[in-house]
Amino acid sequence: MADMFEQHFEAEKLRGAPLATRMRPTSLNNFVGQEHIIGKGRLLRKAIESDRIPSMILWGPPGCGKTTLAYIISTITGAHFSPVSAVSATVADLRKVIQEAKERLLARHQRTILFIDEIHRFNKAQQDAVLPVVEDGTIILIGATTENPSFEVTSPLLSRARVFEMKSLSAEEIRIIVMRGLKDRLMGLGEMNGVIGDDVLDHLIAMSGSDARVALNTLEMAVLGTAPDESGRRIVGMATIEDAFQHRAIHYARAGEQHYDLISALHKSLRGSDPDASLYWLAMMLEAGEDPLYIARRMVRFASEDVGMADPQALVVAMAAQQAVHFIGMPEGNLALAEAAVYLATAPKSNSLYEAYSKIQEQIKQGSSDVVPKNLRNAITPLMKEAGYGEGYKYAHDYPEHFVEQQNLPDAMKGKRFYRPGEQGFEKQVVERLRRWWGEKF
Repeated sequence: MADMFEQHFEAEKLRGAPLATRMRPTSLNNFVGQEHIIGKGRLLRKAIESDRIPSMILWGPPGCGKTTLAYIISTITGAHFSPVSAVSATVADLRKVIQEAKERLLARHQRTILFIDEIHRFNKAQQDAVLPVVEDGTIILIGATTENPSFEVTSPLLSRARVFEMKSLSAEEIRIIVMRGLKDRLMGLGEMNGVIGDDVLDHLIAMSGSDARVALNTLEMAVLGTAPDESGRRIVGMATIEDAFQHRAIHYARAGEQHYDLISALHKSLRGSDPDASLYWLAMMLEAGEDPLYIARRMVRFASEDVGMADPQALVVAMAAQQAVHFIGMPEGNLALAEAAVYLATAPKSNSLYEAYSKIQEQIKQGSSDVVPKNLRNAITPLMKEAGYGEGYKYAHDYPEHFVEQQNLPDAMKGKRFYRPGEQGFEKQVVERLRRWWGEKF
């Protein structure tokens, strides 16, 4: 009787749920995407179909099907599904689920899948609470996360669970999901006679950001917000789609992997002299709420590491952008960073300073602690003068072009070359000057 009441309650709840929840598939055959892990013959599919599923972490972007796949696994295997959200669940909640799982296993021989949504939000104590029952098989853990598990999940828990990386849905996969939602008469919008043109559908797909949940729920809002015409059709227009979206939220975790991925993309786009890509990745971070001074600091580093002496003005521009952001704040400071990004991307490149300093660092790490040559030392006291301090030093300003060749490195380093200037931008002039002074050494 209790089971019948529970089923009736779940059915009623589903009828009032958003379209994305109502359209959730219940079998692998209806699941769209992730062929690399659940396609026919794949390891995870075999494990599901043979009812030998391991504890696992499903790692992927929002709306790619993590929760849906967990539901499907529980349906196929006949396991009891106990979902918790890491946002609100406590250790006490977990202990209750674990106790119920033990009782269920003894009374019905039914296993329990503990599904933890956003498992990356669990602290160490919460993750440790499920560790023993994952190990002894009392529960099967399925964790869902948008963040790299190696950053957010403890090593002991990771070692007891398989990590399956799920990919963003393609435009064609989103299209399939949207059209199912539009046409399905039982759980979808089929009874509402919604119609959407190809150009409007393409816009919906593009704005969804590969998130099936966003695409379906936006579609539902757009169809509901469109009045039927004389024939009863609801023809969804571009303006309605845009109104339904309003502002697309950007998924971004400043402490997670995406933080490092995006700053890496910006750095590599700058290095690749691509101003468009540089501006794009910059805007992605700023619009998602990244600390603008963090970006400015990375640009300052880039100016020295990747532009360097090819354009010494790059460091000045990067520092000016940092000062501008500090002075006027955001959002006004975004254009100062944009200007710096374009300047750095279009500047000539040289990593000669980085290479030179790295070589010297390596020498020092290997134990180089040579004394300063006597000709470079100051004879501050009579005793120092008697010891030869400063003897033989040539004062550069006494010579033509204010240059004179002399030994400035320690004896053990004599003749070594660390700085090898490139041939780009300002560094061309540097090379010419050094060759004029030092000859073929440069």
